[in-house]
Parts: sequence; C-alpha cells; structure tokens
Amino acid sequence: MHLYNAWLPPPLAAQTAAERDSFRRVISDVSASFRPDDPESVFSTLKFISVLDLFIKAKSDVALEDVEALIQMGLELFHLSRNKLYAQVRWGNLLVRLLNKYRKKIALSIQWRPLYDTLISTHFTRSTGPEGWRIRQRHFEAITTLVQSCRRFFPSGSAFEIWSEFKSLLQNPWHNSSFEGSGFARLFLPMNVDNQDFYSHGWIEECIDLWGSIPNCQFWNSQWADVVARVIKNYHNLDLECFLPLLFARYLNMFEVPVANGSGSYPYSLDVPRNTRFLFSNKSSTPAKAIAKTIVYLLKPGSSSQQHFEKLINILEQYYHPSNGGRWTYSLERFLFHLVLQFQKRLQNEQLGTKNSKPIEQHLGKSERVFFVNSVLKLIDRGQYSKNEHLSETVAAATSILSYVEPSLVLPFVASRFRMALETMTAIHQLKIAVMSVAFVGRSLFFTSVSASSMKQVDLGGDDETLIDLMGVSLSNALLGMDANDPPKTLATMQLIGSIFSNLALLDDKIDDLSFMPMIRFSEWLDEFLCRLFSLFLHLEPSSVINEGLHSSAASATFLVDDGPYYFCLLEILLGRLSESLYNQALKKISKFVRTNILPGAITEVALLCCACVHSNPEEAVSQLVEPILASVISSLKGTPHTGFAGGTFYASSTKNRSTISPALEAAIDYQLRIISVGIIFGGPAILRYKDQFKEAVFLAFDSPSWKVNGAADHLLRCLLGSQVYYYPIDQYRCVLSHPDAAALEEWISTKDFTADERLTPKWHIPCDEEVQFANELLDIHFKLALDDLLRICETKMHVDQGDEKEHLKVTLLRIESSLQGLFSCLPDFVPNSRNGMADDSDHKFLIAGATGCTVGSTALREKAAEIVHTACKYILEKKSDDSILLILIIRIMDSLGNYGSLEYDEWLSHRQAWKLESAAIVEPPVNFIVSSRSKGKKRPRWALIDKAFMHNTWRSSQASYHLYRTSGNFSPSDHVTLLVDDLLSLSLHSYETVRLLAGKALVKLIKRWPSMISKCVITLTNKLQDSNAEEYAVLGSCSVLASQTVLKHLTTDLKSFSSFIMAILSSSHHESLKAQKAINELFVKYNIQFSGVSKSFFRISDKDNHTCGLGFSDLVSQIGSMSFDSTGLHWRYNLMANRVLLLLALASRNHPNSSTRILSETAGHFLKNLKSQLPQTRILAISALNTLLKESPYKLSPGEKSAVLEDLQGNAKSSLEEALTHTFQEEGFFNETLNSLSHVHIISDSESASRGGHGDSSFQSLADKSITRFYFEFSASWPRTPSWISFFGSDTFYSSFARIFKRLVQECGMPVVVALKGAVDEFTTAKERSKQCVAAEVLAGVLHSDVDGLLGEWESWLMPQLKNIILAQSVESVPEWATCIRYAVTGKGKYGTRVPLLRQKILDALMTPLPPTVATTVTAKRYAFLAAALIEISPQKMPAAEIQLHNILLNEVLGNMCRSSAQVREALGVTLSVLCSNIRLYHSSHHDDTSSNVDTPMKDESWVQLLTERAAEAVVNIQNVSQSDKVTNPIDTRSQNGHADNDSQDDTKWMETLLCFIISSLKSGRSSYLLDVIVGLLHPVISLQETSNKDLATVAKAAFELLKWMIVWEPHLQKAISVILSAASDPNWRTRSATLTYLRTFMYRHTFILSSPKKHEIWGTVEKLLVDNQVEVREHAAAVLAGLMKSGDEDIAKDFRNRAYVEANNVYKRRKSRKSSSGSSMASVHGAVLALAASVLSAPYDMPSWLPEHVTLLARFSGEPSPVKSTVTKAIAEFRRTHADTWNVQKELFTEEQLEILADTSSSSSYFA
Repeated sequence: MHLYNAWLPPPLAAQTAAERDSFRRVISDVSASFRPDDPESVFSTLKFISVLDLFIKAKSDVALEDVEALIQMGLELFHLSRNKLYAQVRWGNLLVRLLNKYRKKIALSIQWRPLYDTLISTHFTRSTGPEGWRIRQRHFEAITTLVQSCRRFFPSGSAFEIWSEFKSLLQNPWHNSSFEGSGFARLFLPMNVDNQDFYSHGWIEECIDLWGSIPNCQFWNSQWADVVARVIKNYHNLDLECFLPLLFARYLNMFEVPVANGSGSYPYSLDVPRNTRFLFSNKSSTPAKAIAKTIVYLLKPGSSSQQHFEKLINILEQYYHPSNGGRWTYSLERFLFHLVLQFQKRLQNEQLGTKNSKPIEQHLGKSERVFFVNSVLKLIDRGQYSKNEHLSETVAAATSILSYVEPSLVLPFVASRFRMALETMTAIHQLKIAVMSVAFVGRSLFFTSVSASSMKQVDLGGDDETLIDLMGVSLSNALLGMDANDPPKTLATMQLIGSIFSNLALLDDKIDDLSFMPMIRFSEWLDEFLCRLFSLFLHLEPSSVINEGLHSSAASATFLVDDGPYYFCLLEILLGRLSESLYNQALKKISKFVRTNILPGAITEVALLCCACVHSNPEEAVSQLVEPILASVISSLKGTPHTGFAGGTFYASSTKNRSTISPALEAAIDYQLRIISVGIIFGGPAILRYKDQFKEAVFLAFDSPSWKVNGAADHLLRCLLGSQVYYYPIDQYRCVLSHPDAAALEEWISTKDFTADERLTPKWHIPCDEEVQFANELLDIHFKLALDDLLRICETKMHVDQGDEKEHLKVTLLRIESSLQGLFSCLPDFVPNSRNGMADDSDHKFLIAGATGCTVGSTALREKAAEIVHTACKYILEKKSDDSILLILIIRIMDSLGNYGSLEYDEWLSHRQAWKLESAAIVEPPVNFIVSSRSKGKKRPRWALIDKAFMHNTWRSSQASYHLYRTSGNFSPSDHVTLLVDDLLSLSLHSYETVRLLAGKALVKLIKRWPSMISKCVITLTNKLQDSNAEEYAVLGSCSVLASQTVLKHLTTDLKSFSSFIMAILSSSHHESLKAQKAINELFVKYNIQFSGVSKSFFRISDKDNHTCGLGFSDLVSQIGSMSFDSTGLHWRYNLMANRVLLLLALASRNHPNSSTRILSETAGHFLKNLKSQLPQTRILAISALNTLLKESPYKLSPGEKSAVLEDLQGNAKSSLEEALTHTFQEEGFFNETLNSLSHVHIISDSESASRGGHGDSSFQSLADKSITRFYFEFSASWPRTPSWISFFGSDTFYSSFARIFKRLVQECGMPVVVALKGAVDEFTTAKERSKQCVAAEVLAGVLHSDVDGLLGEWESWLMPQLKNIILAQSVESVPEWATCIRYAVTGKGKYGTRVPLLRQKILDALMTPLPPTVATTVTAKRYAFLAAALIEISPQKMPAAEIQLHNILLNEVLGNMCRSSAQVREALGVTLSVLCSNIRLYHSSHHDDTSSNVDTPMKDESWVQLLTERAAEAVVNIQNVSQSDKVTNPIDTRSQNGHADNDSQDDTKWMETLLCFIISSLKSGRSSYLLDVIVGLLHPVISLQETSNKDLATVAKAAFELLKWMIVWEPHLQKAISVILSAASDPNWRTRSATLTYLRTFMYRHTFILSSPKKHEIWGTVEKLLVDNQVEVREHAAAVLAGLMKSGDEDIAKDFRNRAYVEANNVYKRRKSRKSSSGSSMASVHGAVLALAASVLSAPYDMPSWLPEHVTLLARFSGEPSPVKSTVTKAIAEFRRTHADTWNVQKELFTEEQLEILADTSSSSSYFA
C-alpha cells in the first residue's frame, strides 16, 4: 500500500481496501463494451479512460493480473483503432502511464511492428486524413512515448529486425530519409536483457561511422548520442576503450561555445526538414543529457575515461564563469544537472544492487567518487554566482546532492564561499546564493558534525571547527538577512532557517548533545528572531492596491506569501518544534504584538503567524491569542450601527440617511476578523469553548453596514465551518522519530521504503459530535434562514427602497455562498434520476475512497437551495440585471451547488503549484555516504510527507463521486441540475464580460460531468449565432462556450449538434461588429485545429430515415457546397470557411466504404474550379485540397510496365474523379485563367524572403486567415527530400504543392491534361513577369515528373524544345524557379528517392548538350546551376551506367573550365564540382567490390585529386609572387616585363577562386566527410591567401577559413593535416604565419582528444618558436595563442612551459640588470621571454594558483624596458588586475609585502589613485 493511502484519515484508509474490486469491475465493464469485430465500439470504451486514470492517480492497491489484462486489452484496442486518432491518443496515454508505473512488476512481450505501422500510416504518408494538427501532434506525442514505454518489452531478436529495417534508410546521408532513419532507430531500438547479444563491438563501430557521415548537424548528433548513451548505460560487458577519444572529441564539439573569439554556433549547420524536427523533437540544441549519461556510465576503475572526463571539464569550465555567459549557458547548465543526477542514480543502483547494475568490480569506489566530485566542483565553483538564474540554482542543488557523497570536499567549499560572500558585501546577489547553498547542505552538515563529534574520525580536511561554526554563524547571520527591501535575500534566509530546524528533533536550551551549535542559546535567538520578524511586518508594503470589490478579502499579500512557501513553512516548523517553555515564551510575545498592532498592509502574514501558533498547540493559542482579539472585535461591532440584514428583525421604516462606519474603525475590524479567521483554521475542538462568541461575531459582522466587514464575516464563517468538520493533520510538525545515529536529529522518511510504523502515522482531526452539531447550528442560521430570507425578498418584494433591497440581497447571497464554500463537499450531492425507474445502482456507488470531512446537512438542503436560487436568479435578471456583484455571487453559489467537489480540486491545484517550488533543502538523496543508510527513494521530513498525504486526500475527495455515474447509461442528471444548467446558460450570454466568463466556466464544468446536457446547450447557443437580431455580447458568450473542449469533442458523435454547429457558423455573416466576427473566426480556427473526424454513424443515416435529425449527411454536403462559390456574394472569409468544411467532410467520408464516391468527385471538380477564384485565400485552400483529394493515378506507368498492357486497361481503369475533372478543365481558356490567378499568389518580395516549401510567407494573409488556409499540415511527404544549401541563385518562390497538383492531375486524367495545358504554358514561359514564370515552372515540373503513358511522345515535340528555350533565355531573375523546376523533375521516386523517373536521363542529356559558343555568361552560369540542382537529387549508390558516364564527362568539362572570367560562373562551377566529386566518392564507397563494370574505371583513378592539389600549390606561389612583385617593381616597367606573366596570374587567381568556392560548398553542404583528404590537401592555400592584394580573392579565402575552423579532421587524414599546418607555420610570409596561428588555436581545441602526445608537443614547440619571431605581430599573436592553449586541458605540457618561461625570463632579467644596457640579447628574444611570462599569467584569469604571484611579480619587474616590451607588460598587468578585482581582498593575502609593492609600482603610472 502506498504511504499516502496508509496515512489517509482512519475512516478513509479503511475504505481503500475495496478499490481492488472496483478496479476489477471497471475492467470487466470495458471489455464488455468493446467488441473486436466492430472497430467503432472503441468509442464506447473512451468514457472509462478517465475512470481508469483515477486508480493510477489515487495510487490504489490493485491486483497485478488485472493490470496485465488491462494492458493487453489496451494494446489490442490501440491497434484496432487505426485511423481513429482521438481514440488512439486517449488509450495510448493511458497505456503509457500504466506501463511506466508497473514496468518493473510485470512480464510482457510486445511486438514492435504494429506500432511502427501505425506511426508510418498516420504521420509519414501522403494520405493525411482530415484531422486537425493539434490532434495529430497529440497523437504523435502519444505514440512516441508509447514506443518508449514498450521497448523494454520487445522480445529477443527485435533489435536485429529493427536495425535491418532502418539501416537501409541511412545509406544516403544526403537524403532526408537518413534523418528519419536515425530518428526511428533512436526511438525503436530496445536495450533490454533479451536483446543483449545484438550490441557487439562491431555494431558500435558501425554506429560511430554512420554518426560521422553527416558533420555538424545538431539533430543528427543528438539522435546518435542518445543511442550510444543507452547502450553504454545498459550493457557493461562492452569494451569501449578504443572509442573513448572519438566519443569525447564528438562531445566536446557538440557544445557550441565560442573558441578564440570565434562565433558560438555552427556556421553551416545542416537544415533538417521542419516536420522531422517536429516529429523527433530534440528539445535543447546540445543533447546534454545523453552526453552526461555516457560519461557517468563510462567511468570505472582503471579506465582512461577519467583522464578524458577531467580534460573535458578543464576545457568547459571557463564557459561557466559569469562573465562568459551566452547562448551556450543553457546547454552547459543542463550538462551539469544531468551529470550529477546520473551519478546519483548510478550510485543508488550499485548500492541497492538492482538486477541491471554493474558487476562489483566495475562499481565506483572511494577514489572514483572523490575524482568525480572534484571534477564537478570545478564547474560548480565557476557557475555558483552566474547571472543566469537556472545555472545558479542548479549549482546549489548539485552541491546538495554531492555533499552527501563526499562531505569532506564539498562542505569546506560551501563554507569558504559563504564566508567570502559575507565579507565582500559589494556583490549583493552573491549573498542570496551563498545562503541558499548553506540551506541546501544543511542536513549533510549536521550529519558530518554529529559523526565528527561522536569521535568517528572523519577527516574533514582543514579545521573541524570551521564547519561546526558554520551552522551557528549562518543562523545568527540569517537574522540580519530579514529585510523588507530585499525580497530574494529574505526568502533565502527563511529557507535556510526552515532547513536547519527541519533537521533538529526539538528546539530547547537544555539540549546537551548539540555540541555542534555551541554558540547559540535558543531562547535568546528566538527573542531576536521575533523582534526582527515584527519589524519586518511593520515595514512591509502590499505588492498591489487592495481591490475594493466583491472579494476585498484576498487583501493582496506581500512577497513573503506570494513568492514561495518558505515563510509559512518556517513558522510552522519553528513553532511546532519548540519545547514547551520556549513555545510559551514565543506565544506571549506574539500575542502581545498582534493585540497591540493593526497592520492592514500585512494581514496575510500576521494571520499565518497566528495560524502556525494555533496549529502547534490549539488549546493554549486559542485562549491567549484568538480569544482576546475576538472579544475586542465583538465590542467594536456592538458599538456600530446595524442593518438587520443578517437575519435579525428588519425595520423597513428606518430613516433614509444611511448609517456608516468610520474608515479607520472599518479597517481595524476587517483586519482583526481576517486574522482570527485564518488563525482558527486548525482550531478544532479548542474553539468549542468560545462558540457563542464566534456565533455572535459572525452575526454582528454580517449585520454591519460596511461591505468590507461583511466580506471579512464571509471569510470567518468559512474558516469556522472548515475548522469544525474537515479532516486535517494535527501535531504535524512534532518530531516523533529521532535518527538512530544522532538523537538530536530527526529521521526522515522515503515513500518507497514505507513500513507501517504506528509512531509515524499522522494524527488526524476527526470531528466529534459537538463539532458537527456546532456546524449544523451555523448552517441553520446562515444557510437555511438565509435561503428563506432570499425567497422572501424575491417573492414579497418587501423593500420600498431599491438601495436597501440591493444591500439586503448582497448580504443574504454572501451568507449562502460562504456557507457552501465553507463546507466544500461535506454537504451531500444531488442524487441522479435513474432512467429505468429503480435501477439497481449499488454497483456504481463506489470507485475510490475520499472525503473532505464529516457529512453535514442533507441532500434535501442542497435541493432546496437549488430551487430557491433558481427563483432568485430569475428575479435578479429581471429587476437588477445590471448589478454585476449580485450576478457574480449567484453564479458562485450555482457553481458550488452543481459542481460537487470542484472546490477541492481548485484547492489541490493551487497547492500543487506550490510543490513545484519544493526545495532541495528538505530532500535527502537516496545515496548517503555520511551515515550508512540506503533507501529506495528520496527521503523527506515527516511533515512534508504528511502535507502531501493531506493534499492526496483533498484530491481524492474531489474525485470520489465525480465519475460515479459517467460510465453507466442508466442515470440522467437530477432535475435540480437541469435548472442550474438553464440559469447558467442564460447568464453565459449576459452583457457583462466578467459575468459571461464566470457563468461559462461553471456551465462547462457542469456539462462535462453530465454529457447528456451538451446537445441542448449547443442547439440553444448555435441559434444565437444564426439569429440576425442577436446582440454582440450574446455572440461572444456563445462562441466562448462552444469553443470549449467538452463541446468540440461532443460534436464528433452527435449529428444533430454537428450540423447545427456547422450551419450556424457558416450563416453568421450578418453580425456586423468586429468583436463578434473575431470570436466566430477564432471558434472556427479552434474547431479546425481540434477536428478529429466525424462518427461513422453520420453516413448511415440516409435521407429517407431522417426524421429526428436536422440534416442528413449528403444534404449537409450539398447545402455547404452551394454556399462555397464566389457567386453567392458572401464575405470572402465565409466563402473560405464553407470551402474548408466541405473539404473536411469530403475527406472524412473518404474513409467510409458506404459513402458515395459522388461526394468526392464533385468536391474535387469544385476545388479545381476554385483555382481560378477571385479570392486569393480560397485559391490557396483549393491547392491544399487538391493535394489531398487527388489520389488514384491510373495513367501512371508502374516501373517496368510496357504501354501495351495499359491499352487493354484503358477502358476500365478510369479514376473515380476523372469525369468531373475532365469536364471542368476542358472548358475554353480554363487553364489560362487558372494559371493567371495562381500567379497572383506568388508575391515576389524585394528582400527575397519568401520561404520554401510551404505556401511562402504569403504576406497578404493575416494570422487568423492563415490558420484557416494552412490547416493542411504538410507532413513528411513534403518536397524537397534533400537538404537545400545552394544559396547562390537566391531564394525561389517555387511552391512544390502547386507542382504536385498538376502532376496528380496528369496522373488522374492522362494526356488530355497535357494537351490542354500546352498553350497556357507556352505563353507563360516567355512572359515578362517573374510570377507568371514561377507558375509555368511549377506546371512544367509537375508534367515532367508525372511519368504517364504518352509523355515520351511529347518529349521530342514539345518538352525538349521548351527546355532548350529556358536554358538559352536571357532573363536572369527567374533562374531560381527554373532550377528548382528541374530539381523537381529529376527527383527520385519512392519514399527514399531511389527509383529513377521516366524522363530523368532525357533531361540530364538535354542539360549536357554543349551551349553555342556565343552565349552570354549568365546563360553559362544558369546551365551549371541547373546541372548542380539536378545532380543533388540523384542518389549516388544506385547510379546506372549512363549517369556514371555523365559524371565523368562533366567532371572533365568542369576541371577544364575553372578559369572562367565571370565570378558568377566560377561560383556555379565550384558548387557543381563539389556535388560531382562527392557523388563519385559515395558511389565508390558503396561499390568497393564491384570491379566487373568497366564504365567507372576512369573514375577509379582519382587523378582529379592530384590535379587539384598540385595546381593549387603552383597557383598560390604565383599569386604571392605577383603580389610581391607588384609592390617591388616600378609601375612603368610592368607592362614590358610582366605582360605575359600578368595574364597567367589573372588565370591563377580565377582558378583559385573557383577552387575556394568548391571548398566552401563542400563544407556547407555537409558532404565534406567524403572529401576530407582533398580539403586537407588544400589547407595551405586557404591559410596563405588570407591577405592578398586581390581583394575579391581574399574575401572568398576568409569565408572558407571561417568554415574550416569548424571542421574536425579524423584519422587517417589527421597526420597529413598537422604536417600541412606546421609547414605553414614556418612560411616565409609573416601574414601566413599569423593566419596559421589563428587556425592552430581552434584546431587544437577541436582535436584535443584525438591528437597523440608527441604531435601535441610538436605543435607547442612550433608556437613557442614563433614567440621569438622577427615580426612583432606574430610574436604577440603567438603569446595569445599560448595563453589559450594552456587552458585547453593539457596540464602537464602547460606546467612544463610555465616553468621554462619563468626560468628563461628570470635569466634574461638578471642579464639585463647586470649589464644595465640593452646590448647582448636581441630585442626579439627579450620580448619573447616576457611574452611567454605574460601568456602564463593570462592563462589563469580568475584563480590564484600557487605559482601565479611569482610570475606576476617577475613580469612587473620588466616594466622599465623599452617599447614593445613595456606595452606588453602594462597590458598584461592591467588585464590581471581587472580579472582579479572581485576577489582581490582575499587573494592578495597570497602575496608578500615586497611583491605587492612591485605590483603597485607598475600600475601606479596609469592610475590616479595610487
């Protein structure tokens, strides 16, 4: 049994035993209502889902075999309801919850294939149904989480099947199917024990190779990182040592942080299609969780993973520092969070020895734990004071968890940080965080000090005393932290005190063994605390103005209450744990303060203080605190005038002048009443002694003429009732169980290790008879009598004066409301009517146990109230319909009467929000190494768990009766409920917005519980929409109720409501006002988004049998069809809506066999006509519609089919839509008009920002209209299916959905379409306007890709000449569209794009035909652009011979043409070259063994690689020589000598530019992984061309250089790369040397894990040589690079360098000093020595390692040297001072006096304040 259920109030805990049977009963009901032969019966099971959910949430104790049966049945239901998305969402989510909860207790075997099929058929096919995108999205979330929950139950062998299924998708890395494949593999691969054999060493290797095939793509990285992490976590027998460098290099580069002033994000991250990103969402950009998981599970004794991890931490720690924040902070914060979390989980598994934990020898021992904690502490140290709030909180929580693992490391760290924060008062935010950290480690501190004091020698490192004092210091300092002007610090302080006292068993002066808090006497501390608290109260200001309205009762609280639960918890704990004498001492002070001060600004705060006093000791507190205030209130009230409204005698003849109270007295009475009311919440029996005084006070306060005092009376009455009849825990904060190892500490409890210990079970307040009797007396006065008063006012109209009547009504209604709300659900609910006379309902009387308190009153009383309130409502609407206060009161009363249990639900919800703030201070993690305790879950203090149990009870009582009558059809709502629904319905159409909103909410809650009422409401509300005389507010009211989920769900099953809803919306265009139109529009959009199909029964109702319902289905369709033409003169938005509904209905009918195809063909014809509509929105909708409606394609040639076969079929295989369509498009000039109107949709903006793929960002659409037209969620079938990265021809406005319509049309109706299109296309191809050319391109693309019979015949006569004309046309601006058109036409068929379209070869041949020699350069560029676009779409592994040959010919052509004079052509050539080379490489990599074919022999010899590298080396030399000679020779000589050379160098420059374009496009396209060796060979040219005299060339070279910085070079190419770089570092040209240094810095960072040690030494050596370079810029640059390298994790090399630098500088200094002159050593060597020293100093920007003081001082001694040296020294020292300024007070103690003087001398020259 779960702890929360065992701890329920005793009467309820006994009832929970019956829940097992009721669960079984519900399951048998479900299986009875579901018939496997009728898939529609799924819908009848949905009403049970919320009931089954109850048992999960109530944590009921149910039989496991029932759970298994339910899961099996649920899976069967899930698979049977394919295409019923809503049903699958509901069942899917329920299954997920069941599987997650019982996953360790049940044994199942679940097949993966059916889940995959459902996923594919719903989300990855073109035939998307009509469902709205919100339903689709929920369906996707449901099914992916279901797969994740099921995969642990996949049988053995399924991993192999799954991998072989998805591996084929990963073959072509440049096709979007590879992204899907990786997503599927990540989602489906099971890592359970059954599939262990599949994951071998070889498989991991294959995985890592695949991972490398797409560089720098976040989506790709996160899929593979996740797979690898799960393998490493679950299988410990894999030996992964050889992969560690690779993995860590990957992980380091996945954190996109700025390296050496670079940018902090991939410059060319591959764009993953939107839908794939949406489907396989990767929430954060860096998969921090997967990386952390991998690292934690790789750590094991003797593994090199420790060194790697340490290095990773050393590199990343600098980015945690507050001054290095940025976009990357979020992923780094998650990384830290998951590191600690996974570490804790791993330790817990190893301690408990769960079945999947590692073998003992792999467990983390003491040394591994110390190592891990030390490493993470570096990050914590940097991030502690981050400006990013998430990071600083994560750091505090991490400190808390780790302090239980290694207190000897963590606690001294926290203590020193706290002390530093106290000393440096400059940084205020630090103090708050430091206090929070101490609060979070409070418990481990106590444990440590207890074990230290009980002489278990725990070596705490450093002074034991310091830690033990920490508690005392922080407690005494905490008092200073309570400050009304600094809320965050005050709250942190409260949290700290609460955390400390939650640990102590009892607070008293006489405790002996509190040796660890010697300096504090509690009695003195307590006095001081209360003084501080009272002064805080006096200075508080409420955060907002107190609103004078119905509820001025919620006097707005201040930050103490609003910003978190800490304040109240602190008071409860403090007062609950004080010893008796101290409690009395505190009570005296508090009661004195409360009696003598009236603080209207701090009502809630003072009231909570009283409440805590009463909760701790009701008897004492009520007599000392509550009674005196009560007496003073009564005496004040007696002295004020009375109205007689509170049920006394009422004198109608009273004089006209109103009696009032003075504002000061009013405020005082209000304040005192409110304090009492909150104070007595936990009063219980202690109140009975004063019950007459309470009665009198309530009566007098209701009788007062002040509305404010009436409001306070309402509050008091509620709390009084609650304190008498509710169940609530008492003595909640007393400590009942001390910790076994330390009597002074309380033992905390975990819900998972629950044992039924009598001492622990909470005591509950169970009302005694006198309390119930008192509550009944209060009810008689303020409920029964008030109801009679209400009836009397309404029926006898006893008041002459309207004002009096209003006041009387207000007070009477307020009394009724407060009685109802005070009782919650203690007043019994209405009894429903049973349909068949006396149904035997004993079965349905019980689902789960739950009650708020004892029953008071009777059902009859509730019924009487409903009738009287109905009368009153009528009267008020008639006479006082403009009085909002009365109406709101009456709505609240109806809400409380009808919605039984909803008050508890609200209470529970608001409490749940407060729990989210639960702090780490009151959680003890399951892993605790300080005292040897292990538990299965987190431990919490007993009071926190009692709090949760109390809330669990509240939740149960709100749900206990809610679902009782839902599932059986035998009950209808009681007549009283019907009355309430009618009243609320009329109130929800009221003219005041607040009234409408409140009534609408209450109404929706009611009809949700009684679904049989919905239909009536819908019809009433839709009539309002159709009514032409309806007021604006009525329309707004109806829309807001109709838009509720409850109503929209109901429409799918009830034809009558459905047809009236649709017709009402479509015929509501007569409402003029903007607000009404906006509401109708929003309602329609919401309906679309949530649309989940229509029920099958709609189609069965033929028009003959249709007597009951409004309209039969086909009538409805034809009626809407007639509304959706332009000619009807409707407003365009209504025309659009009608079209949209028509489409929804047509699509919904498509899935149902017995609906006629007539509907479909008519709608298709209708939308085809709409393509030439005058309304742009309607056109866009028509495009979406045709894309979904055109499905069959009888004229399409299947692969390998001969056209002869088709001729026989011609007669019969006609498409069902063909007739309607043919008829439409054969009208005269149809296509001309259509294309013309489509061209208006293309908006060519000047900024060229139209987006791809969708319908562009059509700027003429407002958001609301967009959501109507763009309903059609373009899922994975969207085009293009390969990444788009070629940017040089600008953005295009080619809409693939247009092309697809024409392709489908041709496939539906064959060649007649092509014939009809010809004329229009010819005209548009040559049009001047770009938008017309766009449309022509789309049509042509569709025709070329349609593959129908007869196309080949048209090729020669019409299509080929067209293509030739397009290539040779002079116009430039529409090139992007035509390129995309060709790309569309050659796209591979099938999902993975591997089948070759009919005309691909022909199109490619046409493009390959050489151009006439005289054409313009733009045409040449255009041809190459077309070729590149076509080659992207070819899938390289499956190329036929013809395509391979084409690649060869083209490669030779491109290589021969690289010196073209036009920059545009050069760029096109570069792109084409990169596509060609990478295609050839990929083809070879997938055809290693295939030697037989002789076609590709010329491609095998990779002569082009050699050609490129050799020619590049020559070209660079020539270019550099020319730029040198330019500077040297006189301009006069140039002509004669260099005439020839000049021409050559021009060629070289052009050739190089083409080559650079090739490099850039290889990197941008993500194809570089197949061209690594080529790019590495070209590193030197790129580096050396950074600064050349030719500006254009230099710009391109810089662009390539920026991209190269992000490239990771893997083995076997790494060695070559290093040798290239090192040779560049000794280049004679100093600019090249400098550029090499820039590159080296990022190169070292990216490759630090995969470079071997000798190579690293070699690189360091090279950089050190450059410190004494003869060019001063290079020297300084080298120093900056070295400072960076020293932070990159290679500690041993760095240390060696530092020591050498110090020795060398010291020698130089001595030599200079002895000679007193600058003779001897050269300037460069002196500068070099100083720079090396400066680099060492700058490599430690925030810390003060032990070597730093000496280095800085020595550096300062050089300040007297001449210029370059002097400036280096001053800059370095200034930077040192800046970065160490924050903590200088502490750090300067590490310097000697002499050193400080030398430093001061250096900086004095540049400072005014020496």
